[in-house]
Amino acid sequence: MATEAERELSVRWVDLAGAENAAVGADLVRRYAEPHRRYHTVHHLLAMLRVIDDLAEDAADADAVRYAAWFHDAIYAVDRADNEERSAELAEVVLPSMGAAPELTSEVARLVRVTARHDPASDDRDGGVLCDADLAVLAADEPGYAAYAAAVRAEYRHVPDDAFRHGRAAVLRGLAEQPRLFHTELARARYEPAARANLARELAALTG
Repeated sequence: MATEAERELSVRWVDLAGAENAAVGADLVRRYAEPHRRYHTVHHLLAMLRVIDDLAEDAADADAVRYAAWFHDAIYAVDRADNEERSAELAEVVLPSMGAAPELTSEVARLVRVTARHDPASDDRDGGVLCDADLAVLAADEPGYAAYAAAVRAEYRHVPDDAFRHGRAAVLRGLAEQPRLFHTELARARYEPAARANLARELAALTG
């Protein structure tokens, strides 16, 4: 039986892509519901889409950003470093099969690849909105952030504690050292202070 999140995602997909492409949406939802996922799940995708709704006016093509959110973690394996590339390649196959214009397919694949580094160009409005939505979880309240961090650890449960702490700290440091975590004005105002506080607190716990 579908969960509430899966049902909402199915409705959102049909609103975006049309009922004739419902089977594609069902396949994407199935991917985000894979049992090895603990954070990169249907809940993460749904949270991203809701943030994109909030930031849509900052995008050049909000629907392209929404499609990119759907595809950005469509392929996710914790033991591989090319998930974004493989997910972009999936979009390049699936979107044309739906009749999407080449320009849309190209933009969606480009945006998916941008999420590998979360470092869009300053004039990349769509990339900024997508990355802001992907990282909005960093600004969760303390219980929400703790749940996020625990879910990430659960995805890497096969990694020994010392190795995980080292790798996770390196990822968080890379984020914390960026001059800005968020790219749209609204996201910076709404998320930046809380996100930096959360990063600092988790880094201290990992390295202390």
